[in-house]
Amino acid sequence: MSTETAATAEHAVASPPAEWAQARTRVHAVGLAAALPVVARPLAETDGLTLAEPLTARTDLPAFPTASVDGWAVRGSGPWRVVGRVLAGSTPPALTEDGTTVEIATGAMVPEGTTALLRIEESERTSDARVVGTPRGAPEWRQPGEEAYAGEELLPAGTSVDPAVIGLAASCGYDTLPVRRAPRAALLVFGDELLTAGPPAAGQVRDALGPSLPAWLRRYGCEIRPADVIGPVEDTLPAHVAALRAALADADLVCTTGGTMHGPVDHLHPALEELGAEYVVNTVAVRPGFPMLLARLTGPDGRVRFVAGLPGNPQSAIVALVSLVAPLLAGLQGRQLPELPHATLAEPVPGRGDYTHLALVRLDRVAGTAHPVRHVGSAMLRGLAGADGFAVIGPGGSGEVGSRVPVVPLPLRSGERAA
Repeated sequence: MSTETAATAEHAVASPPAEWAQARTRVHAVGLAAALPVVARPLAETDGLTLAEPLTARTDLPAFPTASVDGWAVRGSGPWRVVGRVLAGSTPPALTEDGTTVEIATGAMVPEGTTALLRIEESERTSDARVVGTPRGAPEWRQPGEEAYAGEELLPAGTSVDPAVIGLAASCGYDTLPVRRAPRAALLVFGDELLTAGPPAAGQVRDALGPSLPAWLRRYGCEIRPADVIGPVEDTLPAHVAALRAALADADLVCTTGGTMHGPVDHLHPALEELGAEYVVNTVAVRPGFPMLLARLTGPDGRVRFVAGLPGNPQSAIVALVSLVAPLLAGLQGRQLPELPHATLAEPVPGRGDYTHLALVRLDRVAGTAHPVRHVGSAMLRGLAGADGFAVIGPGGSGEVGSRVPVVPLPLRSGERAA
């Protein structure tokens, strides 16, 4: 290690850790400043992306008066003489004579001159084929602009696109949407002690983060392919530098696991120094997982990239993921930093002194309560597998039974729907 690199590492150790809430806000702001390019995508390819511009109504919605029942469009008082039929998708001629009617289907355009709609089930036919019945007092059709007026903003920029948004855009007549490009991610797994197959044995442990972190990243909106997961990377500085340089060539975000401390085989800090990276956050006052970091680099093409250093202990790595990576990705996608929901503690949760404590909890969404789970050591994943998120116990405090505390939710599992 060079004298300059050693001095940088020494400064990194000496710097006080960032307060957890401030670190979260800081990385989100950095992400917004480097928000990803705007691209036009066909509607079918926008699910999970983010609106880069407000969604506005291109016409009145509905664009014309639309029948909300099957029945008869009548003019004047009855009995009415049938002069035609109107089906959805056609433009009908106007009703110009009192005492006339046309049969009409739900969703069809209401003819000009219509004074009422008569439901089919509330009508009868006379012996001379006329229609009789009593229309209801309220109009039985949707008026133009009932849902929205032309030019009205329906959703703001920064809205996450989901099936409902896609349907709304289609109803407005959009074929494509301006969205932020999905973040491209890569993962570098550090640690010679890691096995990539089979059970742990002989001083080596099974790598749990290489298989699982890509799935977490996809749930936060990233694109990451199997080829983007590299490791275990050899525990040498040249290997770390080479792996980072290769991953940064294509990725917007490179996550690393392990090597965030300053031990004899922790090469991440000197590798970042060699690549000219700038720390956004270097350690966070949170337990577990405090030796996390986020660094920023500008590539030869002028595009900003990020490296998120996650601790090697699995649960600590997920704490770093929700603390730094999730807010960064929200910013890169042009989204606001989500407000944290709150829940009432059903059991006590200890504080961690001057550090924020992120405690794994299971949520009872009906009762609005949070229940701490067991098996929550830094190296454990059993508790995480049954948890819904992390209860936030602020520095200097503790979580008493009945306390309302913020909860950092874990991203939804596949097939789940937000409550």
